[in-house]
Amino acid sequence: VQLQASGGGLVQAGGSLRLSCAASVGTFSTYTVGWFRQAPGKEREFVGAVRSGRTYYDDSVKGRFTISRDNAKNTVNLQMNSLKPEDTAVYYCGAGWPILSMIRRASGYGYWGQGTLVTVSS
Repeated sequence: VQLQASGGGLVQAGGSLRLSCAASVGTFSTYTVGWFRQAPGKEREFVGAVRSGRTYYDDSVKGRFTISRDNAKNTVNLQMNSLKPEDTAVYYCGAGWPILSMIRRASGYGYWGQGTLVTVSS
Protein backbone atom coordinates (compact mmCIF):
# COMPACT_ATOMS: atom_id res chain seq x y z
CA VAL A 1 0.00 0.00 0.00
CA GLN A 2 1.36 3.39 -0.95
CA LEU A 3 0.07 6.50 0.78
CA GLN A 4 0.39 10.06 -0.44
CA ALA A 5 -0.28 12.90 1.97
CA SER A 6 -0.90 16.35 0.54
CA GLY A 7 -2.44 19.71 1.33
CA GLY A 8 0.05 21.21 3.73
CA GLY A 9 1.16 24.80 3.58
CA LEU A 10 1.54 28.07 5.42
CA VAL A 11 -1.51 29.55 7.11
CA GLN A 12 -2.14 32.24 9.69
CA ALA A 13 -3.41 31.38 13.12
CA GLY A 14 -7.18 30.93 13.02
CA GLY A 15 -7.08 29.73 9.45
CA SER A 16 -7.91 26.37 7.91
CA LEU A 17 -6.23 23.68 5.85
CA ARG A 18 -7.43 20.40 4.44
CA LEU A 19 -5.01 17.53 4.22
CA SER A 20 -5.62 14.46 2.10
CA CYS A 21 -4.24 10.95 2.30
CA ALA A 22 -4.57 9.08 -0.97
CA ALA A 23 -4.00 5.34 -1.20
CA SER A 24 -2.93 3.10 -4.05
CA VAL A 25 -5.10 0.22 -2.90
CA GLY A 26 -8.72 -0.27 -3.87
CA THR A 27 -9.70 -1.62 -0.46
CA PHE A 28 -8.61 1.52 1.40
CA SER A 29 -12.04 1.81 2.98
CA THR A 30 -11.28 -1.30 5.04
CA TYR A 31 -8.14 0.17 6.58
CA THR A 32 -7.92 2.12 9.77
CA VAL A 33 -6.30 5.43 8.86
CA GLY A 34 -4.54 7.54 11.42
CA TRP A 35 -3.18 11.06 11.23
CA PHE A 36 -0.08 11.85 13.23
CA ARG A 37 2.18 14.88 13.42
CA GLN A 38 5.75 15.49 14.33
CA ALA A 39 7.16 18.85 15.29
CA PRO A 40 10.92 19.52 15.23
CA GLY A 41 12.63 17.84 18.15
CA LYS A 42 9.49 16.03 19.24
CA GLU A 43 8.12 12.55 18.87
CA ARG A 44 5.38 11.68 16.41
CA GLU A 45 2.04 12.24 18.11
CA PHE A 46 -1.49 11.08 17.45
CA VAL A 47 -3.91 13.56 15.91
CA GLY A 48 -6.90 11.42 14.95
CA ALA A 49 -8.06 8.26 13.25
CA VAL A 50 -10.98 6.70 11.47
CA ARG A 51 -11.78 3.06 12.17
CA SER A 52 -14.89 1.12 11.22
CA GLY A 53 -16.85 4.28 10.61
CA ARG A 54 -15.90 5.91 13.88
CA THR A 55 -13.50 8.77 14.38
CA TYR A 56 -11.14 9.38 17.26
CA TYR A 57 -9.25 12.55 18.10
CA ASP A 58 -6.60 13.73 20.44
CA ASP A 59 -7.94 16.20 22.98
CA SER A 60 -5.67 18.92 21.58
CA VAL A 61 -7.55 18.95 18.26
CA LYS A 62 -11.03 17.83 19.27
CA GLY A 63 -13.63 20.28 18.01
CA ARG A 64 -11.18 21.84 15.53
CA PHE A 65 -10.14 18.92 13.31
CA THR A 66 -12.42 16.54 11.43
CA ILE A 67 -11.52 13.31 9.65
CA SER A 68 -13.62 12.06 6.77
CA ARG A 69 -13.41 9.35 4.14
CA ASP A 70 -14.02 9.70 0.43
CA ASN A 71 -14.23 6.08 -0.65
CA ALA A 72 -14.87 7.00 -4.28
CA LYS A 73 -11.47 8.73 -4.37
CA ASN A 74 -9.69 6.32 -2.03
CA THR A 75 -8.78 9.17 0.27
CA VAL A 76 -9.07 10.15 3.90
CA ASN A 77 -9.18 13.86 4.61
CA LEU A 78 -8.21 15.87 7.65
CA GLN A 79 -10.01 19.19 7.84
CA MET A 80 -8.18 21.51 10.20
CA ASN A 81 -9.91 24.64 11.43
CA SER A 82 -8.98 27.30 13.97
CA LEU A 83 -5.34 26.44 13.52
CA LYS A 84 -2.86 27.46 16.19
CA PRO A 85 0.90 27.97 16.00
CA GLU A 86 1.33 24.83 18.11
CA ASP A 87 -0.27 22.82 15.29
CA THR A 88 2.86 23.44 13.23
CA ALA A 89 4.37 20.09 12.31
CA VAL A 90 4.86 17.58 9.55
CA TYR A 91 1.63 15.63 9.27
CA TYR A 92 1.67 11.96 8.35
CA CYS A 93 -1.08 9.51 7.51
CA GLY A 94 -0.74 5.89 8.43
CA ALA A 95 -2.87 2.90 7.49
CA GLY A 96 -3.31 -0.57 8.84
CA TRP A 97 -5.49 -2.65 11.09
CA PRO A 98 -4.49 -1.75 14.61
CA ILE A 99 -6.57 -3.07 17.45
CA LEU A 100 -8.60 -0.37 19.13
CA SER A 101 -6.13 0.12 21.97
CA MET A 102 -3.36 0.77 19.44
CA ILE A 103 -4.97 3.34 17.16
CA ARG A 104 -3.28 6.21 19.02
CA ARG A 105 0.17 4.66 18.61
CA ALA A 106 2.28 5.05 15.49
CA SER A 107 3.48 1.47 15.93
CA GLY A 108 -0.07 0.30 15.24
CA TYR A 109 0.18 1.27 11.58
CA GLY A 110 2.13 -0.61 8.97
CA TYR A 111 1.95 1.83 6.08
CA TRP A 112 2.92 5.50 6.01
CA GLY A 113 2.83 8.40 3.64
CA GLN A 114 5.75 10.77 3.20
CA GLY A 115 4.37 13.62 5.30
CA THR A 116 3.20 17.12 4.49
CA LEU A 117 4.35 20.25 6.30
CA VAL A 118 1.84 22.49 8.04
CA THR A 119 3.11 25.84 9.29
CA VAL A 120 0.85 28.09 11.31
CA SER A 121 2.08 31.64 11.82
CA SER A 122 1.04 33.77 14.76
